[in-house]
Amino acid sequence: MFRRPMRRGPSLVRAAATTAVVAGTATAVSGAVAGHQQAKHQAAQQEAMAEQAALDSQQQIAEMQNQMAAMQAQQAAMAAGVAQPAAAPAGGSDMMAQLQQLTQMKDSGALTEEEFAAAKAKLLAG
Repeated sequence: MFRRPMRRGPSLVRAAATTAVVAGTATAVSGAVAGHQQAKHQAAQQEAMAEQAALDSQQQIAEMQNQMAAMQAQQAAMAAGVAQPAAAPAGGSDMMAQLQQLTQMKDSGALTEEEFAAAKAKLLAG
């Protein structure tokens, strides 16, 4: 009888085991990559939130500085004996600054009383 030579090579069990190891490694690597990407995304979100908080803080500081400057100008005017109207709401801070500038110009002598009154009436009218 003629006998076939046995073929040497990977057996079916060995091939299945190799496939399982490769698939397991690929799954582990893809999970690690996804975890790294998620961590990067979370870090970027936290950084954006920190930047927004810093901007908000800067805006609040600027508003406080403007309010403090208006109060100091009002106190200075009161100390000099000049009555000033109450501070306008946040939207009228530009008008308040213009009124203060007119007052300073009048106090320095650049405007007469009549010019000051006319400019003030024009500014308040709109």
